[in-house]
Amino acid sequence: MSKTQTTPEVTWAQRSSSSDPEKNYIYLTIAAPDVPKVDLDLKPTGLTFTGHSDSKERTYHVELEFYAEIDVDNSKTHHTSRDVFFVLRKKELKEEYWPRLLKDSKKVHFLKTDFDKWVDEDEQDGAPDDAMAGMGGMGGGMPGMEGMGGMGGMGGDGGFGGIDFSKLGGGAGGMPDMGDMPDMGEGADDDDDDDEEMPALEDDDAKAGDSKGKATEKADDASAGKSKIEEVS
Repeated sequence: MSKTQTTPEVTWAQRSSSSDPEKNYIYLTIAAPDVPKVDLDLKPTGLTFTGHSDSKERTYHVELEFYAEIDVDNSKTHHTSRDVFFVLRKKELKEEYWPRLLKDSKKVHFLKTDFDKWVDEDEQDGAPDDAMAGMGGMGGGMPGMEGMGGMGGMGGDGGFGGIDFSKLGGGAGGMPDMGDMPDMGEGADDDDDDDEEMPALEDDDAKAGDSKGKATEKADDASAGKSKIEEVS
């Protein structure tokens, strides 16, 4: 079965130096997933890349002609299951950045800036040196990736820094359990006192009843007196 030929995505970034060769290089990444073996021809003026993917039934192929020459002997490459990564040493020591990666100024659709590694020319002195870690003795391996330092210290607790959540209180979300709610203090005692004083209302009702009874008795006496007067008449 014939494979479809595809131009892979290429991303790049750079650093520059007029005095230190190890700080004068190009980052180049060719995206080629599931390519177990690649054919690579790296020259001072450019590179040719070809990789075959059986799982995706395609062949990745790209040819790049660099803006300026590189030092092939001091350049590094690393092949992973997702891409091929290069650190290409610029041959000429120069403070200024290359204005572009390719010799031809014509824009190509597959080439993009690698913003994860890019820093502006006037800010590169303040950029982390993680990108340069291991370059000297890399031997074809991968240099330290920029931004990876600081990932340490996460520990085995999912990155919460060893916080003991048991000290934040029981119950969900650190809230105390409802069964452990404290007494309400003096306010509770006041409520009890109010409950004890409630029978006083019964005394008032009794007094009101007595007054009503006496008024009824007086009315009965008045009626009886009236009846007696009528009999005498």
